[in-house]
Amino acid sequence: MTAKNTICLWYDGTAEEAARFYARTFPDSAVGAVHRAPADYPSGKAGDVITVEFTVMGIPCVGLNGGPAFKPNESFSFQVATEDQAETDRLWNAIVGNGGQESACGWCKDKWGLSWQITPRVLLASLGDPDRAAAKRAFEAMMGMGKIDIAAIEKARRG
Repeated sequence: MTAKNTICLWYDGTAEEAARFYARTFPDSAVGAVHRAPADYPSGKAGDVITVEFTVMGIPCVGLNGGPAFKPNESFSFQVATEDQAETDRLWNAIVGNGGQESACGWCKDKWGLSWQITPRVLLASLGDPDRAAAKRAFEAMMGMGKIDIAAIEKARRG
């Protein structure tokens, strides 16, 4: 990687699988170098994948197969701004349908426990509406959703 700042994500032996899923699912994403252990080590053998360089929507990342000691949590997430309901549905369904799980307010987790916010730009605009009553209605509508329903957000915003 040539980036000065790279996000390092911890996996329990599945970094390459995760990187390949992200590359298939998200635009401007790819798998780069796969680094393998040159010798046996306490929790693995020579040839095991140690790190995987990849990008997710242009963001440089490295997946570290660090073992079971640490699990991802919601304190870190990727927020993906979507343009329309079709893109929102495609990304949400890809994550949840590949062993992930739904959460609230546009959040979901992939099968590796990494959190994603699939956030339509309409929702962001609605929450920042200078008409604070419209913003409140959109916010209250969002609070009852898992995957964001753009038509319902727009309807709530209009009142």
